[in-house]
Amino acid sequence: MNSNDPRDLAHTTREHPGEAIEDARNWPGYALIGVAIVTLGLTLVAAGYGFAGWAWIAGIVCVGALLVGTALVLAEHRRVKRLDNASLTDQLGH
Repeated sequence: MNSNDPRDLAHTTREHPGEAIEDARNWPGYALIGVAIVTLGLTLVAAGYGFAGWAWIAGIVCVGALLVGTALVLAEHRRVKRLDNASLTDQLGH
């Protein structure tokens, strides 16, 4: 680590502080999780107003976006851990 590195790795329990922001490969997964949250709201509104067809469509999109988004975030996290030769289950003091 050089003196120009702004990270204070001596005072953190994580090896990659700010990994979620620094690594742009996580962003599509986070965007899909955001879409899932929005479509959950759409599902509830459609169901509340009695639009069963739209509620089913929004519900399926919600579940799909949540599963794919979570899978993308976990896959990228595992990739970063694999590059560091550490396992995903090793919590390092968490």
